[in-house]
Amino acid sequence: MISLPNNFETYPEARKAGFLRMKALKDQGQRVVGVFCSFVPTELIYAAGAIPIGLCAFTEEPIPAAEAHLPRNLCPLIKASYGFALTDTCPYFYFSDFIIGETTCDGKRKMFELLDEIKHTYVMQLPPSRIGSHALESWKGEMVRLKEELERFYNITITDEDIRKAIRAKNRERDVMLRFMELGKLNPAALSGYEIGTRLDSAAFSFDLEARCQEVETRTAEVLKDWEQTKKGTTSRRPRLLVTGCPNTGVRDKIIKAVEEMGADVVCFDACNGLRDKLRKVDENKPVLDALAEKYLDITCSVMSPNPQRLTDMGDMIDQYAVDGVIEIILQACHTYNIEAYEVKRYVTEQKGKAYLGIETDYSQADKGQIATRLGAFLEMLG
Repeated sequence: MISLPNNFETYPEARKAGFLRMKALKDQGQRVVGVFCSFVPTELIYAAGAIPIGLCAFTEEPIPAAEAHLPRNLCPLIKASYGFALTDTCPYFYFSDFIIGETTCDGKRKMFELLDEIKHTYVMQLPPSRIGSHALESWKGEMVRLKEELERFYNITITDEDIRKAIRAKNRERDVMLRFMELGKLNPAALSGYEIGTRLDSAAFSFDLEARCQEVETRTAEVLKDWEQTKKGTTSRRPRLLVTGCPNTGVRDKIIKAVEEMGADVVCFDACNGLRDKLRKVDENKPVLDALAEKYLDITCSVMSPNPQRLTDMGDMIDQYAVDGVIEIILQACHTYNIEAYEVKRYVTEQKGKAYLGIETDYSQADKGQIATRLGAFLEMLG
């Protein structure tokens, strides 16, 4: 596995460091809105003078408390997120003025009803398909209603120029993060997939958008300079892997770190904490709410049915990042990804001619040994 830099922060360390920054901001009167999903248009939150903070949880610690209200055979992300709120042990939930949810799955949809009993939770109604004008019209209506909810809650007026300014800032962030992730195209690999994923997730705890961009730009330049000085012109025989499927933060150590320690390079992420929401930007020349609706309806989550754009994007990633194999991570009880995995496997193996491994898991360490065995066999198959 490629060495991590001396100043590298793990995800738990970055999350914990963010607590103090968030408290300082709240003490200054900063507005904070908790969110769970990349479908939520954070531009509207920034336009309201607020900071969006992700509330998805990626640890098994609060799950037992959540299971007092939620079924055991539910997605661990949902249970962990609700468990932190229920036990009041997540500072980000505590500091949030209110919560924005979205109907990306039935488990979340019903969990948000319970969450609303703890803190005001506004739920965006996502259309089940992106096909047809009615889907875009419906989603634009949700943009309008969310804007009105933010204005009502904070007793403010959000102007089109407020939104345009936020769109420009977020598009810059997308460009910066995309350039960082495109380091994965270099061969030999310039940095580990473990670092790529960790830095992208941890960036959310740097609450100043411009400072966040500058930090990632600095690291991108460092990595590229080192690669050109020490690796350019050489070749690597390590298998190059694409990771797809559910959010992988909670299983990064037992899958991504593990497979890289075994001798592979994770070079690309098709996930909502990867390339998925960064490939296409918000159109800065269209009316703001139309542009936001188009952009945020274009996310290729498996909740969309049908979802052919996900396969098209994945095929482009396989080619551009010179991928040898695909690992799909499916969190327990995530039915949309589990069912869509059939199409993904068929596309990867039959149309792209690449190896595929599907892993269904949760946040516990009980299957760590079994997963390691399967990863080892997968790498042997890749040669």
